[in-house]
Amino acid sequence: MTGGTHRILAMNTTTATPSRRVAAFAGLVAGAAALGAGELVASFRSDWHSPVVGVAEAIIARVPRSVKDFGVERFGTNDKLALIVGILVLSVIFAVALGLIARRRPLLADGGFAAFALVGVWGSQQAVASSVSGAIPSICAGAAGIATLRALLRAAPAMNARRSDTTPSPVLQDTPAASRRVFLAMAGGATILAATAAAGGRALRARFSAASSRQAVVLPKPATSIAPAPATVSPDVAGVSSFYTANADFYRIDTAVEVPQVRAEDWELRIHGMVDREITLTFDDMLRRRLVEHDITVTCVSNTVGGPLLGTARWLGVPLQELLADAGVDPAANQLVGRSIDGWTSGFPLALVSDGRPALLAVGMNGEPLPLEHGFPARVVVSGIYGYVSATKWITELEVTTFDRFDAYWVKRGWDQQAPIKTQSRIDTPRTLAKVAPGTVNIGGVAWAQTVGISKVEVKIDDGEFAEATLAAEQSIDTWRLWSLQWTDATPGRHRITVRATDANGELQTEQRADPFPNGASGWMSIFIDVKDA
Repeated sequence: MTGGTHRILAMNTTTATPSRRVAAFAGLVAGAAALGAGELVASFRSDWHSPVVGVAEAIIARVPRSVKDFGVERFGTNDKLALIVGILVLSVIFAVALGLIARRRPLLADGGFAAFALVGVWGSQQAVASSVSGAIPSICAGAAGIATLRALLRAAPAMNARRSDTTPSPVLQDTPAASRRVFLAMAGGATILAATAAAGGRALRARFSAASSRQAVVLPKPATSIAPAPATVSPDVAGVSSFYTANADFYRIDTAVEVPQVRAEDWELRIHGMVDREITLTFDDMLRRRLVEHDITVTCVSNTVGGPLLGTARWLGVPLQELLADAGVDPAANQLVGRSIDGWTSGFPLALVSDGRPALLAVGMNGEPLPLEHGFPARVVVSGIYGYVSATKWITELEVTTFDRFDAYWVKRGWDQQAPIKTQSRIDTPRTLAKVAPGTVNIGGVAWAQTVGISKVEVKIDDGEFAEATLAAEQSIDTWRLWSLQWTDATPGRHRITVRATDANGELQTEQRADPFPNGASGWMSIFIDVKDA
């Protein structure tokens, strides 16, 4: 009788189904184990990526333009972080769902983790420099998820096995079933291992960092230097942007989820295509060349009217014209293409290299080597055209070609081939919907028309006439110009402030509103503020 009871209990324990809560928790822990394993294995080689990063980069490469625009508009320079968080949230939901599925169909749950691995493998193979071995982190992640979920579910049933009225207590106590304590210990251990693997993977990946290489770089003095910008380039108005944008505050918009790590001692630039002779330069070669300084405001085409995606820096680099002269350019060529280490490309008219505007292969930014996230060891900076057609960071190639032969990364996605920056102006202070006291209100901001310059900025309150603002000194036609105006009779109530600019050729900034796609936003910026007594 006792033996029969043992057999019945063993059968019940084996076939018992864990509760939904337990199964969901097991799936969550298994998902964490998969992600942690992927991070750890990805740290073994510099060219491997975790499943999350691989999928994120594949999404960026294939996301519809409307989604890309939404991401930049909503999250700005945090767009990649938002994407990573979104992928992690979906991964958690997916893992919980697999835990619930595994209650009754464990093989289907195994298939779910295999699918998770395949998505990671797909993502890892989308990069230009991808290799078959790049799939290994995702495969290991899927295997870790399957193994963890199976182990937890084997321990889980006894937590929910109900005692039969006909089963004596001593038999239950003698049954070698997993207890709640064992299950929780296994889940806790798996969670700790997953967190340790993820953190360890990130820490190990730091050994591939180019930070130490950057710190060792000593930039030589430029052959052509410029005087520091005088104080008169900035109005004495709180809230207006600094003339120079600090490196730490400079906007960053690119397609790289993880910042490429390129050591200066390993870097090379290949100049090829429609040239008389192909040449390759090292970073030391670059530093031995004639370096020049230029103050340049750079602007992202995704910047909306009044948006923050622009900044001014003092750039140090080699004139592109001199580099191309060494290679010898075919007269039939009309496009210069930059190619990044991660395969991203931009292309702009070759004529802009020699029309007098600053066009640099830059190695320095605001008196120091380029920050890693801004293209170290070298990048392209060209005044007067949007970054998507010129600002190749982590550059490894310059190709002389034609527009008929090659479309760059964003051109293939529908953006215009050629993208001169549009004249724009922005109100920095007061902020929209700010509450200010009646009387005198200081208004100020920036305006830009790179390679042309700004001659006038005007401000309008509500439906009144435009009044001319005071322009700060002009440092260069390649930089933005700061402006200010005192509104001396601000009365209580809600008011609209509008700004517009005129370039140095006398051309007024267009009032017509346009989205960033396909060649940059346009329109006058307006804000509303509330004037009220304190």
